[in-house]
Amino acid sequence: MILITGHIIVRPEHRDRALALGVEHSQRSRAEPGCIAHNCHIDAEDESRIVFVEEWTDMAAVKAHFAVPESGAFVRALSAMGDAAPVMRIFNAEMIAS
Repeated sequence: MILITGHIIVRPEHRDRALALGVEHSQRSRAEPGCIAHNCHIDAEDESRIVFVEEWTDMAAVKAHFAVPESGAFVRALSAMGDAAPVMRIFNAEMIAS
């Protein structure tokens, strides 16, 4: 399984729009082949920090997700609302307990 975590700090005037875009992107992504989970969260300690947690079956599914035009448009739109560039980390994960 591939685990992706990411976040962006958005400027206060863009928070609601950025969050709406994040939820829309997560909903769209969950319909893609290989997507196990894709969720958008607000950091409980910093309401300007929007966090993403994604689970994918394999790297091929992730690459296909990144190739979807809407994914690129989402990153560009969100980046324009941030105080800094979004942060993304990709992990090859193995579940050891549930």
